[in-house]
Amino acid sequence: MAPQDHLTNEERVSTGPNLDHLTNGGDGHQPSGVNHVTEAGEVFARGPASTMEFQPEQVTPARGLTALRHRNFLLFWSGQLISLIGTWMQSIAQVWLVLELTNSALALGVVTTLQFLPTLLLSLFGGVIADRLPRRSVLVVTQSSAMFLAFVLGVLTATGLVHYVHVLIIATAFGLVNAVDMPTRQAFVVDLVPTEVLPNAIALNSSIFNAARLIGPALAGVIIGLVGVASAFYLNALSFLPVIGALLLISVSHGGTPLHATSVWGNLKEGVHYVVHEPLIRFVVAFVGIVSALAMNYSILIPVLARDELHVGASGFGLLMSALGLGSLASALFLSAVRWRPRPRMLVLSAVAFGLTEAALAFFDNFALASALLFLSGMAMVTFTTVANTALQTAVPDVLRGRVMSVYTTVFIGTTPIVSPLIGAATQAWGVNIPLVVGGVAAVLAALVSWWWRPWQSHPNV
Repeated sequence: MAPQDHLTNEERVSTGPNLDHLTNGGDGHQPSGVNHVTEAGEVFARGPASTMEFQPEQVTPARGLTALRHRNFLLFWSGQLISLIGTWMQSIAQVWLVLELTNSALALGVVTTLQFLPTLLLSLFGGVIADRLPRRSVLVVTQSSAMFLAFVLGVLTATGLVHYVHVLIIATAFGLVNAVDMPTRQAFVVDLVPTEVLPNAIALNSSIFNAARLIGPALAGVIIGLVGVASAFYLNALSFLPVIGALLLISVSHGGTPLHATSVWGNLKEGVHYVVHEPLIRFVVAFVGIVSALAMNYSILIPVLARDELHVGASGFGLLMSALGLGSLASALFLSAVRWRPRPRMLVLSAVAFGLTEAALAFFDNFALASALLFLSGMAMVTFTTVANTALQTAVPDVLRGRVMSVYTTVFIGTTPIVSPLIGAATQAWGVNIPLVVGGVAAVLAALVSWWWRPWQSHPNV
C-alpha cells in the first residue's frame, strides 16, 4: 500500500499539498481548493503546467519579506539568524583547533566524519520523531543540548585541557543532536506559515543560513586572532539563547501528527517507500546526494587551501568562507524576492556552475581570485540546495514531511562520514588541488548525466 493510500480526502487536504492532481490526466485543470503553493509543488512534482524551467517574475523587495509578516515565523527566523552566526563561528574555530592540535588534514576529515555519521545512521529516525512529537518541544531540547556542548568545548579549550579526542567526542555528540534537530527544524517551518507563502519562508530561511555563513566565519577569524579559539565556542553557546527564547514564545496548534503505522519502524518504512516510489522526489533526493557526497567538501578543502596554497592564516580562512557565504546570501536573497518554481533544469544548471567554479579553484593561487570563485560557487550551491529543498517541501504531504526531509538530510549531509576520510587522506597525500578538480568534475558529470537521462520525463504529466 502506498503511504498516502490510507489517508482520507480530508486528511490529504489538511496535512499538506493536495496530491490528487498527480493522477489528473494532464488536462491542465486543477482540482478545486488547490492553492498557490500546491501549484508550485504541482509544477515540480508532476503537474500539467510543468515546463521545467526557471521563470522569475519582477523582483519585488516586499515579496521577499512576505513570510516575516507572520509572528511565529518572524520569531523563529530572528532567533535562528543569531544562532546560526554562532554555529558558523564554532565551525571555523573547531577546524582551526583541530589543525593546531594535529596539523593533519586526515584528522580533520575524521572529525567531520564523526560529526556527520549520526546523521547517516539516525536521521531517518529523527524524521519519525519530527512526525510523531510536537516539533517545537523537540527543537527546544535539541537546541539546549547543542548550547551545552558548545559551552563544554569552550571550557576545555580555555583551560588548556582540550585534546583531539575531546573534539572527536563532542563532534559526535553534536552529530547525535543534529540527527534529530535538522529534519525537525526543516519540517517545523511548515507549522509557522500558511502554505501559500512556504516557498518564500524556505528562501528566507536559506538567506539567514547564508548570511550567517558570511558573518560567522569573518567574526571567527577576527576573534580567533585577537582573543583565541575558546571565545568562539563561548559565543556560540550564548547564541542559542535567542532561538530557545523564540521557540518558547511561538504559539503553534500543531506539529507532530498522529501516525497510522503502529511502530517506529513502520513509520520509517512508510516514509522511505514514499520517496522511492515518487519518481521526481526520488530524482531530487538522489541528485542532491551525489553532488553533496562528491563535491561539497569545502569544510576540509578550504582550510587547507588557505593555509598551504594561499598562505593566509585564520583571518584569511575566515574571509574565504565569508566570500562563499556572500555568494550564497546573494543567491538566497534573489530567490526570496522573486516568484519562482523549482525545476529540474535549475538543479542541473546550478550543479554545473558549482562544479566548474570548484574545479577552477585548483588553478589559481591568488587570494582575490580564489575569493571571487568562492563567491560564484556559493551562489550556485545555494541555488542548487534551495531549489531541491523547496521542491520537496511543496510536494510532500505534512503527515510524511518529517520523514521525507530526514531522507533528504541523510543523503545531503549523512554521506559526509563516508567521503570525508577519503577526501582528507587524498588531500594529505596529494595536496588540495586534486580533490578540488575531482569534486568539481564529478558535479558537472552528475548534472550532464541527469540532463541526458531526464528521469522526470517518466511521469506522463511532465
